[in-house]
Amino acid sequence: MSPGSAGTIFSLRREMVEIGARLYERGLIVASEGNLSARLPDGRVLVTPAGMCKGRMKPEDLVVVERSGDHAQGTRKASSEVKMHLAAIIARDDVHACVHAHPPYATAFAVAGIPLLDCVLPEVVATLGSIPLTDYATPSTPEVGESLMKYIEQYDAFLLKNHGVLTLAGDLESAFQKMETVERLAQIVHLARSLGKVDTLSCQDVETLFNLTDRLHSRFGGSDTPICGTCRVGDPGHTHE
Repeated sequence: MSPGSAGTIFSLRREMVEIGARLYERGLIVASEGNLSARLPDGRVLVTPAGMCKGRMKPEDLVVVERSGDHAQGTRKASSEVKMHLAAIIARDDVHACVHAHPPYATAFAVAGIPLLDCVLPEVVATLGSIPLTDYATPSTPEVGESLMKYIEQYDAFLLKNHGVLTLAGDLESAFQKMETVERLAQIVHLARSLGKVDTLSCQDVETLFNLTDRLHSRFGGSDTPICGTCRVGDPGHTHE
């Protein structure tokens, strides 16, 4: 359900609570980790509360903030990461939802300083492209949003250096699915490396997949063109050799 169309604040609240519970149940967050946001039809943003387990939320726990970050509705305080969510939502008109979590395998890559750039799984290539690694930024500060800016126009998922993962989409369900996809990719790459070898797709294979992007990627509500972080297929400035 896209918050930019027929969604109501009540249905969005229920959906955000449900996805918070799924993140917690899947082990993508623990304790009071993680946060979610969704753009409301009036331009304000619904966000999860600070200091609360996202697997135990109720609809009334959620907070509405102005695009400036000022509190608008709710008895709780908004997530300390609200500046990161607002930066992404303001930067891209197509982003209506953000999910931030600490999935263990993907976060391990972020801690190790290793981006997920190689084209390994066709489904990931065709829907997300690559997952870049941002520069380190102190959590809860405007630096986190600023660290996204050099990637924000071309990617829908980011490894946040020594922090976690952020995914963007046109709706909460798609943003959640992208988070699952990033974590599964990180897990598979880790396991393949432990076996001693990771075979990547060729640039020609990637280009063939990207020719199917309109059909495949539209199912996931992401940016128009995913980009291969290794050979740059999908980059507007890329020329295939």
